[in-house]
Amino acid sequence: MENDVTHRANGRHEQKQSTATSAGEQEQPIGEIVNEQLSYRFQRNGNAQEGAPVATPSDRLGAISGAKTNGSISSGPAFYGFQNGRNHDALALAERVATVNAEVATAAEAIAFNVPTLAGREMAHVGQALQNHHLSGDGPFTKACHRLLEESLGVSKALLTTSCTHALEMAALLLDIQPGDEVIVPSFTFVSTINAFVLRGARPIFADIRPDTLNLDERQLPDLITERTKAIVPVHYAGVGCEMDAICDLATTYGITVVEDNAHGLYGKYKGRYLGTFGTFATQSFHETKNFSCGEGGALLINDRQYVEEAEIIREKGTNRSRFFRGQVDKYTWVGMGSSYLPSDILAGFLLGQLEQREAIQQKRQAIWRYYQHHLQSWAEEHTVQTPQIPVYCDQSYHMYYLLLPTLEVRTAFIDHLKAHRIQSVFHYLPLHTSQMGEQYGWHTGDCPTTETVSDRLIRLPFHHALTEADLARIVETIYHFDHF
Repeated sequence: MENDVTHRANGRHEQKQSTATSAGEQEQPIGEIVNEQLSYRFQRNGNAQEGAPVATPSDRLGAISGAKTNGSISSGPAFYGFQNGRNHDALALAERVATVNAEVATAAEAIAFNVPTLAGREMAHVGQALQNHHLSGDGPFTKACHRLLEESLGVSKALLTTSCTHALEMAALLLDIQPGDEVIVPSFTFVSTINAFVLRGARPIFADIRPDTLNLDERQLPDLITERTKAIVPVHYAGVGCEMDAICDLATTYGITVVEDNAHGLYGKYKGRYLGTFGTFATQSFHETKNFSCGEGGALLINDRQYVEEAEIIREKGTNRSRFFRGQVDKYTWVGMGSSYLPSDILAGFLLGQLEQREAIQQKRQAIWRYYQHHLQSWAEEHTVQTPQIPVYCDQSYHMYYLLLPTLEVRTAFIDHLKAHRIQSVFHYLPLHTSQMGEQYGWHTGDCPTTETVSDRLIRLPFHHALTEADLARIVETIYHFDHF
């Protein structure tokens, strides 16, 4: 699911022009810069008393800034990595905020849906990879990523791949999927989730999604399982865990393998356990749109050690090259089916720089998600708009923030409204069961009704590490002014 921006609305992000502080001029404290950017005010319902202060998103955030979050994120300077006005680790972000000090009030700049993150030592690692003279796969940085993922998640084996799609293809090969086998997937997902199995001859069995979490509806599984069912592939949509207890219990009862498509959910948890550790296999995406990225990349997580050696063979073009490099054989040769799924060590170096900063990245994304939720919840209830619903036993990965608008027509107007204010919003998957390929397998409109209505109504808001409070305030204000219901 590496190409997550499947159908994006028109819009582009323009670089902000830097503004230099004149010689001898005292630089304004960053906290004051942020407060000034949030000083413009708006009236939600037009009924505020004349002369009375009208709450801004900044004011409302102050109401929750005293509450501790899991990541100890609060409003004001701390939002950017500052505490008590002092710079800890956010110089680059502070510079970004300072450059837009005089421009935000005029809304002169576009806010992009996604901007790739630079969080730590990515470029230093890339440079080191060049100096190492090891640019191909399974170099020092690839091995470091493997260790980090295995140790932080507690999985038996992690193998970087060139994409999440390729990780899924490896899972299909490891399961020895044959023509006529059936694989159950949600219809509301990226095409790679099922394509990896269709390539091996499997027939897609599409499950509808739950109306609350938008995850595969586990209650439908008993009616979808047949003697040909080989695998169930739950997708943890938006990084919120599927109902893994029920799914795994059914899979055990019927002897079916679970493959988690965890493209959205790295470091999310279900009942205290990391997503990606429930199924026999799990796949990760490190595409540009994901929380942690190397541009294009993925990983296969293996939770059953009996598959590790075969996975290494498949990943290394069907050879026992991995054993050769461990000194277990004196030469390597062709021993089985496989392909080339190794990413360059340059990409692994970039990814390692991201994963090293995983806590800081997740804290910032948590702050963005909570800002949206806090400021949009009442507005959403007033206008029959559904916000994300997170079960109390799920710790989400803060991958995205979406809204479910009442109708397709309202969503179209909503996209146009944000676009007119130079804010890019993006809808998501089209139902796979109503696609041209889905119809070839005998699926029709009406087979997954919740998927169909969600696909028409869902919109994703800008969500990336470079967003400032000023950006978020402007997005919220623009949404408050939308009246096409």
